Amino acid sequence: MKKKIVIIFTGGTISMKIDPELHAAIPALNANELISTVTNIEEIADIEVINFANIPSPHITPDQMMEIAKIAKENIVREDVTGLIVTHGTDTLEETAYLLDLLIRSEKPIIVVGAMRNNSELGYDGSSNLSAALCTAISPRAKNKGVLVVMNNEVNAAGEVTKTNTLSLDTFKSPEFGPLGIVDNDEVLFHRDIPTGSIIDTNKIESKIALIKTASGMNSDILDFYIDNGYKGIVIEALGRGNVPPEMVTGIIRAIENNIPVVMVSRCHTGRVLDSYGYEGGGKHLHDLGVIFGGNLPGQKARIKLMLVLGKTKEMSKVKELFEENLLY
Repeated sequence: MKKKIVIIFTGGTISMKIDPELHAAIPALNANELISTVTNIEEIADIEVINFANIPSPHITPDQMMEIAKIAKENIVREDVTGLIVTHGTDTLEETAYLLDLLIRSEKPIIVVGAMRNNSELGYDGSSNLSAALCTAISPRAKNKGVLVVMNNEVNAAGEVTKTNTLSLDTFKSPEFGPLGIVDNDEVLFHRDIPTGSIIDTNKIESKIALIKTASGMNSDILDFYIDNGYKGIVIEALGRGNVPPEMVTGIIRAIENNIPVVMVSRCHTGRVLDSYGYEGGGKHLHDLGVIFGGNLPGQKARIKLMLVLGKTKEMSKVKELFEENLLY
């Protein structure tokens, strides 16, 4: 008996073609047309399609990510379903994948997949990526791995993967330790495992979260703007090990005094933040002020996690506890 795979279709480059008048890619393929590009797909699994949207991933909002998560939760628990795939544009794919990973704990595989080339381009990768995602979704080896991102025949964990290049087919990488595994000859092979991450039990999200990238000479102006405009949380991509220019400190203090949690990660691609430096604006100084450390998360994922944590609780001590719980590094 063939295994049943549910595909939640959201659009993205994987479903785009070049418009002859615009000379640019736009949404074009529907879900069935996309699935038909995979040769012999009917021999691999029974496919059930859920048409969520057909939009570019920059158009997907955190509220829509929560809707995708709700649909995924409802379907992954079905006894007749072996695994679930979400097709998605690549620009915000890692954010949706990480949100799903924080909200859903299932032994069944959940895969997020996209494409870097549209259907009008030579070497369209949508078919091969979708077929690799299907092979992963039906594999018993993919159980209990959390949410996975499958692109370019590599399998990466949602909590580790990031888009590293604007063009390359192998853009999705896990900079710290590499992929979990590969898809080879329609078979999924895993090289390693990862510890089970946190689950944030909430059906609400706080979307008004700022993300600031730190650079030399910055001050508190941007922090004051977010505080004065009702933002509920702030994520700072700090310098190096977790440090900011001293002129930013007053804004950080003001945010914390106004019960706005401030999460700090690094603008570096690898490595975690730590309270290594005690000077003004150094990690130790910021940690003592009440700044929450975000481990080795990139800013966009720290923002997603803070959105979910604040959807569950607004109590500052609980926010810190929930956010820092089970950070991988």
